[in-house]
Amino acid sequence: MMELLGSTHTATYTRPGMKSTNFLPAISTMASSYKNPHFVMSQSMYLPWRPSSYFRTASAVPSIGVTSRISPDLIQAKVSRFPSNRTALFARYTPVDWLKLNHKNYMESESSRHSAERLRVDTARLIQDKEQLTRKTQSTTSKNIGERLNDIVFWKSELNHEIENMIGETNALAEVKKRLERALAETEGPLQVARECLYHREKRMSVDLVHDKVEKDLIQEVESIKGCQERMRCSLDAANSQLASNRAAQHELDRDINDKLIAHRIDDKCHYLRNTSDGISYFHGVENIDATVSMPESWAKFTDNNILRSQNERAASAKLRHDIETLLNTTSNEMWNHFNSVNVAFTNRLSEVADAKNKLQMHLAKTLQEIFQTEMLIEALKKAIRDKESPLKVAHTRLDERTRRPNVELCRDSTQLRLVSEVREIDDTIQRLRERLWEAEKTLQMLVNTKVTLEHDLSIKANSLFIDQEKCMSMRKSFPSTPRLVGYT
Repeated sequence: MMELLGSTHTATYTRPGMKSTNFLPAISTMASSYKNPHFVMSQSMYLPWRPSSYFRTASAVPSIGVTSRISPDLIQAKVSRFPSNRTALFARYTPVDWLKLNHKNYMESESSRHSAERLRVDTARLIQDKEQLTRKTQSTTSKNIGERLNDIVFWKSELNHEIENMIGETNALAEVKKRLERALAETEGPLQVARECLYHREKRMSVDLVHDKVEKDLIQEVESIKGCQERMRCSLDAANSQLASNRAAQHELDRDINDKLIAHRIDDKCHYLRNTSDGISYFHGVENIDATVSMPESWAKFTDNNILRSQNERAASAKLRHDIETLLNTTSNEMWNHFNSVNVAFTNRLSEVADAKNKLQMHLAKTLQEIFQTEMLIEALKKAIRDKESPLKVAHTRLDERTRRPNVELCRDSTQLRLVSEVREIDDTIQRLRERLWEAEKTLQMLVNTKVTLEHDLSIKANSLFIDQEKCMSMRKSFPSTPRLVGYT
């Protein structure tokens, strides 16, 4: 072993009670220790661990492997046996220690190799297990994504089916709503005729303004038509509200299905992603971000609630359509009954008339005279306003000229004050004249309107028979048919 290492271990102490051996290492490998033994002896005499004289020293010749590196003179030198040399011949370890140390190194080497081999095997097994676990986890994730895609496809089909039903119901309700609007528009004609009849009969004067059966029936007809219109408007408002609810429910369905289309596209992309796919990358910390807003149960419940809401709205819409159909038939029958009753009353009342032409002509003449006087007053006011323009210009010019006086001549004298007062007085006069002019023009407009009204009343009241027979009955000769009253045409 020492020959392989190429050097010997130098021992410089002795152990009490140890027998001498011929296998101890050499005293020293330095040539100076052989050439000058007295130096070695003098140094060894002062060593604290110098062996006692009761112990014997041992010597050993260095091996060939060791001497191969030492000077030739040192190999052939004869070692003198001095006490200092004997002291340095004692070895540090025994052969047993040497064997134990070698055995320990062997065991440690074997243990290290076993540990390394076990680590290598365990690591290979760990890599294989984790690879299988990763593949299994990825396969499970892909399977879960596939199941999620199936759920999305199922709910998409349910949403599409419900959207189609909702669109059909909404279109049907919209059609009924249009019929209701046409029927409501058709009621304006009979209502306008009845009002016109009441209006014309109200234009009669004196005894002609009698609350007869015709007027009572006309009032009942107007009230009946108004009641029908009110019910139609309520139904129309309900239809509009129901259409809004239908569209809101459909909007929720559309939004839900659009979200599911996006989710389906994203999950489908994720489902087909592989380890060799393009576009995959690291997103550090993404697993710690919880951006979810629902659970699978709440997710399914959300769509189910949307579908349930749509179904409820469709049921309410169908009921409303049936109610509107019933209302159209009821209102049509009511208006026809009142129309026939009023026509019979008009036939019995045609012989009763009164003439109010004289009073109307008297009021018309007075109105014309007042209009003439008012027009003259307006002309006088305009002339008065024009006459005040020149004095106002003179006062303004005087004030402007006086502003050009030099230095201290710009005195606020009585003339200056009077000119300012004059301007203000003229302005006030013109303002009051314009107010009166505006009042006169307003009065003239009122008189003109009154004149038009009186002329219109005079033309109606000239012949009460003309009002009842030619005006009222001529308008009541036509009445909307039943299909028009129910909104089909």
